[in-house]
Formats: sequence, C-alpha cells, structure tokens
Amino acid sequence: MSQSDEQLHVLQMARSEVLAGRMSRRAFLRLGLALGLSAGATALAACGGTAPAPAPTAAPAPASSGPSGRLRVASEIPVQLDPAFASSDAEILILNHVYDYLVDIDAGNNVIPRLAREWTISDDGLRYRLTLASGVTFHDGSPFTAADVVWTFNRLRDPALQLPTADLYANIAEIAADGDSAVVFTLSAPNPFFLYDLSDNHALILRAGTANPATSFNGTGPFKVVEYRTENRIDLAANPAYFQTGKPAVANLEIIFFADQAAAVDALRGGQVDLVLRMPTPLFQTLQQTAGIVAVQTPTNGFDLVRLRADREPGNKPEVIRALKLATDRQAIFRQVKAGLGAVGRDSPIGPLFSAYYSEATPLPARDPAAARALLASAGYPDGLKLDLHVPDSGDRPDLAVVLKEQWAEAGIDINVIVEPESVYYGDNGWLEVDLGITGWGSRPVPQFYLDVMLVSGAVWNESHFSDAEFDALAATARTTLDEAERVRAYREIQRILIERGPIIIPYFFAQLSAHREGLRGYVAKAFPGRTDLATIAV
Repeated sequence: MSQSDEQLHVLQMARSEVLAGRMSRRAFLRLGLALGLSAGATALAACGGTAPAPAPTAAPAPASSGPSGRLRVASEIPVQLDPAFASSDAEILILNHVYDYLVDIDAGNNVIPRLAREWTISDDGLRYRLTLASGVTFHDGSPFTAADVVWTFNRLRDPALQLPTADLYANIAEIAADGDSAVVFTLSAPNPFFLYDLSDNHALILRAGTANPATSFNGTGPFKVVEYRTENRIDLAANPAYFQTGKPAVANLEIIFFADQAAAVDALRGGQVDLVLRMPTPLFQTLQQTAGIVAVQTPTNGFDLVRLRADREPGNKPEVIRALKLATDRQAIFRQVKAGLGAVGRDSPIGPLFSAYYSEATPLPARDPAAARALLASAGYPDGLKLDLHVPDSGDRPDLAVVLKEQWAEAGIDINVIVEPESVYYGDNGWLEVDLGITGWGSRPVPQFYLDVMLVSGAVWNESHFSDAEFDALAATARTTLDEAERVRAYREIQRILIERGPIIIPYFFAQLSAHREGLRGYVAKAFPGRTDLATIAV
C-alpha cells in the first residue's frame, strides 16, 4: 500500500463511516490490517536453545544532560487510541510513545529488546520465557510486573472482543507469570515467527485491570500525555523515569494533526513542523530539491496487488490469468506510476528486501498482447473480455488502474475503472467480493504474513479466492519448519507457483517517503511509519 495517502483516506472517510454507523468496527479493523496499519507482525525468529536479545541498531541522538527542546511531527487525525483496537499509523505513532512493546523491530527487521530484555526458547520451540526489565513504572507510578503482560495478552486473544489478534495469538496454549520479572508463553505448536508476533502493533502493554484503555494513557513509554485535543494535536512531555538510557532526547513532543497531506508538507516548508512521516510521490518530488529540507526514501515490501477472483468465471480459467499477466508491462507501470521509487514486482509478495528468500529463478513472461488475445480466445472469449476494475481512491492506485486499462486494451481486455472511497472498497461486500480489484498491502518484516492471510486456501483476507494444494503445503512448511534451508526452498517454490498460475499481479513495491527539516538528529526511517522511534530524535 502506498501508506501515505491511504492513511489520509482511512482517517477522513473510514472514520466518518464508523462514527456515522455505516461501517462496522470489524470492517474498519479489516481495512486497517489489510493496509498495513495493523501489523500482523510475522517475521522469522531464531528457534531453539537460548536466544539472548540482540542490541538495538538505531542509535539515539547524542547524549546530553537531559532531554531538551520540542519536536513537532505531522500526523493524520487518530480515531481510536485503545491499543487493542488501534488501526492507523497515526494511532500507532502516538501509542508507541505512551506505551511499550515487549520487543520491537528495528530498521533492519531484527527483533530488539524493549520491556523484555532477554528470552530463552525451548528446543521444541513451544516454550518462550521472557525476562522483563526491572525498575519500570507506569506513568501513575505503579510498578510494571509480569501480571501486566499476562493481562494484556489475555485481552488481545479474547475472542469476544473480535480483534485481529485473537487469530494471531490463537496458538498460545498458556501465558503465565514466573514471579514478577518473567513471563512464560507456551504454544500449542511451533511458530518460528512468535517473537515477531509479540511485536504486533496492538501488543502494547497496559497495566492489569485498566478500565478505560482508550483514554487512560497510563503507559510505561518515553512520553506522558499532557493534553489531547482530538481534532488538533496531542502534546506529550518526556517521562523522567523512562527505563531506556538516553531516551527520550527531547523534552516535549507535539504530534499535530492534518486532514490533508499537502497541508502537512506546506507546514514543513513553512517551519510549523519538523517531520512529516508519509507523503505521496508527487509531493515528495517537490521536496527533493528544497533548501533546508531532507527528503528520505526508505525501501519497503509494501505493494499494490492486482487480483482476479479465481473461484468463478472468468478467473477460474487458467488461460485468463495467464492472459492478464502477458498483457501487463510491469517496468512501464513502475516508471509511470511510481516514478522509479521503490522496486519492480514479480507477482509475489516475496520482494527484494527479503534477500534470503527472494528469487528470480522463475522468469516473468515478456509482455505479449497478441499471445494474450489468443489465450482469451482459447478460453472462450474470441471477442475479448470486459471487466469492472474496483479501485480505492487512495495512493497511486487510481493511476495504476488507468495504466492497466491502457495496457490491457491492446490485448482485447476492456476495463471499466470504478474508483471508490476506501471505506466502501474495504467495507462489507467490497474488496473480498469483487471479481477484479486493486488492494494495497503494507510492508511486513517477512513474507509469511502475506501467505497466511492473503493467499492460502480459506485465509481470512484471501481476496482472490486462490486455492492451490501445492501452494498451501509449501506455505505450511514455511510457517512451521525450524529448518531455515527448508524454509528457503519453500519460499522459492511459492514464488514459482505465483508467477506461473497465481491470480495476482504485483507490479511494484513502493518506497516509504518522508521528509524533515535540516538539523534534526537521530531520525531513523522505518518501512512502517507508525513504529518510528521519535524518542531517539533531537532538535
């Protein structure tokens, strides 16, 4: 997903739909996770034996006598600030600085310590014992203990709350405190991604028994909430008792809400904000040569997915899927739609950033509109094919739809582009039902999330309704094996299957685009902007 524009529309449109009662909370949560706003948090963790926590790689700002100065960050308007229900980058950005995770993910996709300082994993991969940081307190002065972790995760896996995390943590058989300073997670089956699951966007630790999580703001994080004006800003002050040395670097943090990305960029130009974490490509290009502003391009594995339902005509005919692939010029799309920012896709969510798994062994078919026409004729469409293409009105997706319409017309595929508000596209009877659509998917640390929720048979967000026994077996192997070489082989075969017969086209992986004023120190851009560590930044 081009996360910059998507969040704007989520917050402007989906928020109004929820508040007006026209969009269910469950649909809103589905939207957030599909857009990458709520990380499914799946990435590969080392399994077996003792796993001491690696040191953080993102250095904080230079040490000083204490936090000083004020950092002003542009953001969209948050809707929900209960960590269990939060969806958007704007929400996660705030919560990430009021609360703490057990573990975090650095810019290199490594698991790093936060409230959990070290961990051990049993040889069978079923028992995770996490040692907690000592001397940590909540903002109200109460001590942080293992009981708070147990309460938080039992809440996150409570089926009655209908949270995405209920499925994510369904494999947990038991969570138990081991005294006040350690917690033990026992799994029903091995999960080599479990440490990354613990870093899911929702998994911020609350004090046990918190009655009003959306308004209490009683975390252990680097900043305390001073004032929250729902349509304007949230003001925060440094937590003097924060347990991580050298954080935060600033005394005050202002997160200022903008309903328009262009207005946020104008505020950066005018000196009203110091940092804008997201923006669409055209705005980013205007800042690249602007004096006093540093434009930052961060590679991600986020992508726009073009998919055709494979469970009914015309997508249940393999010739039609192959024809769409033959009619598509991915390089031209990358140039025209993304201006060369990011990377060209290969019809698989396993992108170049996953260097251990990414493969170009299976060639993509060269564009051949004539061959595509012939395949359509053999599938029973001698006069070509007419299809409605449903597109959310966010990011670069409408532009992508226009380019596809032009390219596919040469192959006899007549596309009617239907641009819809995101709240409609991702609502009930929307993206999971239409025959042909374009959906944005946010960056994840490793590929398994995409396979499990987007592509395996019966997956909750399998919008293409793809069902392939060989693919499912390989995805299960990649998900459960403790043998890294076996996982590599499975991912390579998965890429082959998707290129050859998957009902999906991934034309590109987009870059995360941000900008800040010159002189800002300690900023480390992340693929998922909501998890940016503002506590390392000095002004």
